[in-house]
Amino acid sequence: MSKKLEGKTAVITGGTEGIGLATAKLFVKEGAYVFITGRRQKELDEAVKAIGSNVSGVQGDVAKLADLDRLYQTVSKVKGRIDIVFANAGVAEFVPFGAVSEEHFDKLFNINVRGALFTVQKALPLLKDGGSIILNGSVASVKGTAAFGVYAASKAAIRSFVRTWTTDLKDRGIRSNVVSPGPINTPAVSRQSADVIGRIVSTIPMGRMGKPEEVAKVALFLASDDSSFVTGIELFGLRCLLDCFLHLLAAYVERLVCPLHFHCFKRTLQ
Repeated sequence: MSKKLEGKTAVITGGTEGIGLATAKLFVKEGAYVFITGRRQKELDEAVKAIGSNVSGVQGDVAKLADLDRLYQTVSKVKGRIDIVFANAGVAEFVPFGAVSEEHFDKLFNINVRGALFTVQKALPLLKDGGSIILNGSVASVKGTAAFGVYAASKAAIRSFVRTWTTDLKDRGIRSNVVSPGPINTPAVSRQSADVIGRIVSTIPMGRMGKPEEVAKVALFLASDDSSFVTGIELFGLRCLLDCFLHLLAAYVERLVCPLHFHCFKRTLQ
C-alpha cells in the first residue's frame, strides 16, 4: 500500500511536543522527510530521537526572522525543496481584559501571528507549486472565551491569512487551510490545574479532550493529495461546529440570515 506523503518534504514548527510532534511522527510514517523546529535544544533533540528517522531538528524561535532564515537555509541545503508547511508553533495565555499588558499582547501576536506569517512567507521560494500550507488555529477564535481575547484574536488573524493566501497563491496551485481543534490534551494543557482541566472537559460533548494524534490525522489529510481540491477552509473541532450550527439556527428562526445560507450550512454537517 502506497504512503500518502511518499517522497515529500515537510516543515513543522513547534514540533517538539503535542500536536507538532504527533504530526511529525505521522508524516514520517507516511513517507515524508520532516524538518521540525523548537526553541529549546534539549527538547528538540529528544523529539528528533522519538521520531527516529527521516527528520532534522532546527533550533529557533518563529518570532525571530533570523532563525527562520537559518531554518530555510538548512532545508535548502539538505532537501532543496518543500512540499508541506505546517505553521504549528503557538502560545496561549489566559489574561482578563482589564489586565492585558503590552507584553502579553506582543508575546502572543509575535509568535502566533508574526511567526505564522513569516514562517510561510520565507518558505515560498522553496515551496513547490501545488504544495500545501497548513496553519494551526483554534476554536477560541469564534467562541468568545472569557480572559482569552488576545489569543482568540491572534487565531482569528490566522484564519484571515488563509483567506487571502488562497487567492495570493492560486496561480501556483498552492493550497492554504487552517485546522482549528477544540481542547487537546497536550503537555501545555496537562500543566494546568485539575480545576481548569475539569472545566475545559465539562464543555466538550464527547466528555474528553482530543488527542494530538487525532489532530495529526487532520493535518495529514490537508497535507496529502486526499485534499487536492480543498483550499481556504477552516476545519473546526466538533464543539465549535455544534455552536456555529446552533447560532445559525437561532438566526434563521429570527430571519436574520438567508434561509438558503442556513440549508447550505446544514448540508455541510451531514
